[in-house]
Amino acid sequence: MSLYEKLKNEIILLDGSMGTMLRSEKLKPGSPPELLNISDPDAVCAVHRAYFDAGSDVVLANTFGANGLKFGQTELEAVVEAAADCARRAARDSFSAREKFVALDIGPTGKMLSPLGELDFEDAVSAFAATARLAEKYGFDLVFIETMTDIHETKAALLAAKENCGLPVFVSNAYSEGGRLISGATPGAVAAVCEAMGADAIGVNCSFGPQALLPVAERLLEVCSVPVMLKPNAGLPKTVGKKTVYDVSPAEFNSVMKKALDAGVRLVGGCCGTTPEFIRLLRKEVDSASPKPVTEKRLTVVTSYSSETYFGKRPVLIGERINPTGKKRLREAIEKNDTDYILDLVFEQQDAGADVLDVNVGVPGCDERSLLCDLVPEIQSVCSLPLQIDSADPAALEAAVRIYNGKPLINSVNAKPESMAAVFPIVKKYGAAVVCLTLDGSGIPDTAEGRVALAMKIRDKAAEYGIGENDLIFDPLALTAASGDKAVKISLDAVSKLHALGLKTSLGVSNFSFGLPDRERFNAFALTAALAGGLDAAIANPCSAEIMRAWKTFSVIAGQDEGCAGYTEMCMELKDSATAEPQRPLAPLAAADKAPGRPVSALETAVYNGAADQAGAEARRLLSDMPPLEIVNGCLIPALDRVGKDYETGRVFLPKLLMAAQAAQAAFAEIKKALPEKSSKDGTGVIICTVEGDIHDIGKNIVRLLLDNYGFDVIDLGRDVKPDEVLEAAKRTGARIVGLSALMTTTLPAMEKTVRLLASELPECRVIVGGAVLTKEYADRIGALYAADAMETVRLAKAL
Repeated sequence: MSLYEKLKNEIILLDGSMGTMLRSEKLKPGSPPELLNISDPDAVCAVHRAYFDAGSDVVLANTFGANGLKFGQTELEAVVEAAADCARRAARDSFSAREKFVALDIGPTGKMLSPLGELDFEDAVSAFAATARLAEKYGFDLVFIETMTDIHETKAALLAAKENCGLPVFVSNAYSEGGRLISGATPGAVAAVCEAMGADAIGVNCSFGPQALLPVAERLLEVCSVPVMLKPNAGLPKTVGKKTVYDVSPAEFNSVMKKALDAGVRLVGGCCGTTPEFIRLLRKEVDSASPKPVTEKRLTVVTSYSSETYFGKRPVLIGERINPTGKKRLREAIEKNDTDYILDLVFEQQDAGADVLDVNVGVPGCDERSLLCDLVPEIQSVCSLPLQIDSADPAALEAAVRIYNGKPLINSVNAKPESMAAVFPIVKKYGAAVVCLTLDGSGIPDTAEGRVALAMKIRDKAAEYGIGENDLIFDPLALTAASGDKAVKISLDAVSKLHALGLKTSLGVSNFSFGLPDRERFNAFALTAALAGGLDAAIANPCSAEIMRAWKTFSVIAGQDEGCAGYTEMCMELKDSATAEPQRPLAPLAAADKAPGRPVSALETAVYNGAADQAGAEARRLLSDMPPLEIVNGCLIPALDRVGKDYETGRVFLPKLLMAAQAAQAAFAEIKKALPEKSSKDGTGVIICTVEGDIHDIGKNIVRLLLDNYGFDVIDLGRDVKPDEVLEAAKRTGARIVGLSALMTTTLPAMEKTVRLLASELPECRVIVGGAVLTKEYADRIGALYAADAMETVRLAKAL
């Protein structure tokens, strides 16, 4: 039976933890576990065999950290080849008669992708591709991408696998408390991206025990049309004596996994802390369970880096203002690369309530491909809404869609054969949704029936590319009412007919009023009529009060606004705007009255929004009238405090926090020029590093950024730092706060050794520890302070 057949018809039992088994046997603290494939293959083979003997159908080869960033190509290939040999030997030697499969395991790079970090998206793709292209060469049955905490890195790994091998690809992410990735992505957003790009199974692993991860798996079951996986930890780690153990027993683990199987999860196994005993018990549950059918969800959805927007549940408003057609000021901004002006349009539409933003930079004479590739990441770094990437140039579309963080909406394709041949491969490869214009070489049909016929032609051709109806949004084209008495009616009739066929629709409603007086009111009435006919999305101006009244009012009438909450909020906002001074995103400071021009809070707003160029420019302006430290304490710190509080309460997510910190750094850079050297700091030195054996430095880098913005002198020792090197740095610099980070349970002994060494040699030095595998209980036991996230590290450091 092939793996595809098994996946379709059976429940698949995966393996348990490799690191837990190796740590208890052969793995020394700080040693890359992948090198054991070469130095001690018998130990690795024994772990694989133990899982096969316990009943695993699939084992993951010992290649979790094997990528092009960690190893040179020659060493990487040797590691992967040896890993395949170990797993295949275990399969041959196992007494289990079951059919056995071996997965090439691909874990995260440990780096954050740009613009939040330093790793370029294409460099990440290349690092994963170096591993993925070895999958078929060395006889693996599938590629298993796991423990990803960022949707962008997940996309890079999946793209690398799809471009470099023809094997099944399973994708599993590690979710934080609250059921989101560390980057803020929901399970629905992750599923939309991975499924559209062709993942054969989607799931959740690591982070927590089965009880905590079960809701994530249940959410994936609601939105996935492919099998769902659950591979949790054996709870959380704690120390008993000198050993690190986990707090969920095999029996407790098994009881929760039974619920997952009953709910419809089709692939189960274990992650950190699980052993062959866990898998042996789970085998019994799998054998007694009946696989639930995997159903097609047919969801029409686009996503940002953090959240998803569904079409068909309620009307979707696509902000139209970043399109230079008929907009002289925007055209000038694009020609002069005035990003600040464009970002202002982003903020205005996002604050006004848009669901998706159209991004079009098509100005004659400009390099549209380059502009889109620069602007799309820039917008995504400050905006949490999905984007509609709008271009008539297929090369520009592909370049922007490839690097897009999430699942985008493409605007557009039409019924011309050359258009479909150019655009549909992009839609399929990168997992996008696409707006389909009902026109062809003969132009726009002058009847609703003619436009529906072209929609059917587009739908049928899309199916030939493997693109489902759910990823097609049909635009029957809004022509100006001035072009003919029935122009508007024909478009609206086409919407109704397409809606009756179960297809999703979109219209640029502002086009209806072109050349007419009182355009906003006309557009609002046209929008209401279109929505009544079944329109799913409107491309319109969300900053228009008339449009928002029509949109929100219709939502109430259609029963899509629970408790009339959206309508009531809109009315209150409109009332406030009519009777009060214009409101800014952040309240003005008391010092605003003595600063000419723009209020002081403009700097706070720029920092909160993550607009680094604007923050730097505003800091320069304020320096002519305010003392530098007054700007720091009166503007920058309050803005950082606010975004930090919003992050901790779940209102914003990590990308927003990091972009605000980077904007604050841009302002600090200007302020430091007006200060005596180091007077911007409070004199407190903090050493930070990732402990010996751990190369994952994302968390450490976030802490560094925030501590620096709050005025600490940060000494960053990097990653994989030995205990004696930390001690030497503390003695040399006089720092009395040390921050240690660890992601891998295998490196916890190194963390404990570092803490104890510092306590022995520098008892006045306080240590703060953090990382995904740590708990307060563990920190207390080793004599350290525990920080659950970067903002808590800042609070602890300030208190110390």
